[in-house]
Amino acid sequence: MMKNMNYSVGLEHDDYANDRDLVIKDALTAVADTGVGYYVNVVTPASFGNPVDYLTELLDQQFGDRIKYQFIDQCGCGGYVLRVWKL
Repeated sequence: MMKNMNYSVGLEHDDYANDRDLVIKDALTAVADTGVGYYVNVVTPASFGNPVDYLTELLDQQFGDRIKYQFIDQCGCGGYVLRVWKL
């Protein structure tokens, strides 16, 4: 279902904390499900480090110029926030 609003997807706890492939899969799905003109904050586990280092290249490959992204910050919980806009 297309999300026509700005929202966050929490991928930093439970199974995500130990499964980088699952984080990547669900992050790509969240971006695909975001409506044009909106963004999703992808919150990733601290255990994998900054998502810019492992997620942005895959986002570029899958979405190309249909998205833009910005690293926001490391959360108080230790996770990282990457904001991805659908253009």
